Amino acid sequence: MFPALLKYWRKSRGLSQLDLALAADVSARHISFLETGRAKPSREMVLTLAATLDVPLREQNTLLTASGFHASFDESPLGEGNAGVIEHVIDRMLKKHEPYPMVVMDAGYHLIKSNGPAQHLIRHFVQNPVVLKPPLNLYEMLFDPALTRPFIQNWAVLARQLLSRIHRESILRPYNERHAALLERLLSYPDIPESWRVPDFATTSEPSLTLQLKKGDWEFNFLSIITTFSAPQNITAQEVLIETLFPADDETERLCAELAR
Repeated sequence: MFPALLKYWRKSRGLSQLDLALAADVSARHISFLETGRAKPSREMVLTLAATLDVPLREQNTLLTASGFHASFDESPLGEGNAGVIEHVIDRMLKKHEPYPMVVMDAGYHLIKSNGPAQHLIRHFVQNPVVLKPPLNLYEMLFDPALTRPFIQNWAVLARQLLSRIHRESILRPYNERHAALLERLLSYPDIPESWRVPDFATTSEPSLTLQLKKGDWEFNFLSIITTFSAPQNITAQEVLIETLFPADDETERLCAELAR
C-alpha cells in the first residue's frame, strides 16, 4: 500500500521522481524502488518523504501504518494530551478578541468553541431557533433559510465565495471526504443556482471575506479572516480553523462595544 500512496502524493504535488529525490536528498533510484515495492522504507524515510511532500499529519500516520510502523502523531481532542497547551492558547485568543466575535471550527467547519460576542450573534441571527441543534456547522448556518441566511445582506456574493473555497479544498485535498460531503449539503439547500455546482476559479481566493448582517435595528458589517496553527505536532490542532471577525465600519464597532456591556 505504501508504494501506491507515495506515488499518489508525489503526483498530487506535481513532482517527478527526480524532483522528489533532490528535495528529500535521496537518490532517484531509491524513490523508484520505493514506488515499485522493490525497497521497504525505514520509519525515518517515511517521515522525511512525507514532510518533503507536505503531507498532512493525519495522512502521515496512514503512510506510517501502511509501511508497518506505529502512527506518530497524536489525535487527542483539544484539552487532552499535547493539544492541551493549544487549547489554552485558543481560550486566551477568544478572550482577548472580545468585544469582537471569534469562533473555532474543525476541518469540516463545525463549531468547537466561540467567545461571548460570537454566541450573541449566533443566537440573534437565527430565523428558526428550533432548527439550531448540535453539532453546529457554521457554513450550513449561512446557507440554511431556517437559520442565518435570511439576515445576510450580501448572501449571493458571500455564498459564491464560500462555495469556491470548498471546491478548492475538495480538489486540493481529495483524500478528505468531509469537504466533498459538505459541498453536496450546501448545494442541496433551496434556491441554489445550478451554475454554482461548477467550480468558479475565475475569482481569486481572497484572504478575507465580508459578512453583512441585518435584523431589526442591528446591522453589522464584519471582515472575516480564517487562520490556522503553523506546524503543530497534533492532528487535531493542525485541522483547527480560527475565524476572527473585525468591524468593517464605525457602527459595527459601536454595536460590538454595546453588546460587551
